[in-house]
Amino acid sequence: MSDKIETVGRVYHETNGHVLKIVIDNPTKKNSFSPEMMAELSEAMTVLDRDETLWAGVLCANGSDFTAGLDMPKFFGPKATVKPRKEGNIDPFGLANRCRKPIVTAVQGICFTIGIEISLAGDIVVAAEDTRFCQMESKRGIAPLGGAHFRYLTRAGWGDAMYHLFLCDEFNAQRAYKIGLVQEVVPVGKQVERAMELAQLIAKNAPIGIQITKEASLKFIEAGEKAAVDIIPQIRDRVMNSEDMKEGIQSFVERRAAVFRGR
Repeated sequence: MSDKIETVGRVYHETNGHVLKIVIDNPTKKNSFSPEMMAELSEAMTVLDRDETLWAGVLCANGSDFTAGLDMPKFFGPKATVKPRKEGNIDPFGLANRCRKPIVTAVQGICFTIGIEISLAGDIVVAAEDTRFCQMESKRGIAPLGGAHFRYLTRAGWGDAMYHLFLCDEFNAQRAYKIGLVQEVVPVGKQVERAMELAQLIAKNAPIGIQITKEASLKFIEAGEKAAVDIIPQIRDRVMNSEDMKEGIQSFVERRAAVFRGR
């Protein structure tokens, strides 16, 4: 007789030539991230960054959804199990550091909150036609803390960025394509295949040239991104110490609409 062990999901990776395929695998929970999965994603991206035989990466997910976001009680509740990222490892959000190699992300179904932020920390996004996007943190009494507050701006421009960040609305793949969050929209079930095709095409080019192109391109926006990243601890403290944050998390646990008071 065996004890029941709660499934926390996993993130695993496999090599295809010069391409590392990184797979989010927690489909029974809509690929919601546990702290353990976040650590595994960091490890996989670090492998891509450090292994000189790997020239490009693909990030994708098993099942019908890319990710519903964080398994919030495991990150913010009394039973939180978050641990610091291993020193020197790649930050999946590209805030502390960023993978040197190009990453193509394939998304489908639900792609909420950190799903968008992790996608935008990569380079190219391929979306299935059924993808649903939503940056809903402010509906939960918190705020986007994984880079959405500036990467929406660099991809979509001020007006479109604020439209979705303020409304916390859900939008589809065609809208994401129109504002530049997504580079290709493909039939459902074809997103990973297309992402792998793009990564293999990238890997046919000189790896040093590609890596230097990414490095040089990031230099253009580095100062602005640094300022945006530096303010995250300040805005995190403001939202995490608010009554609204506690109400947002509690409403999520109780599956009800939140009642915010602005304090």
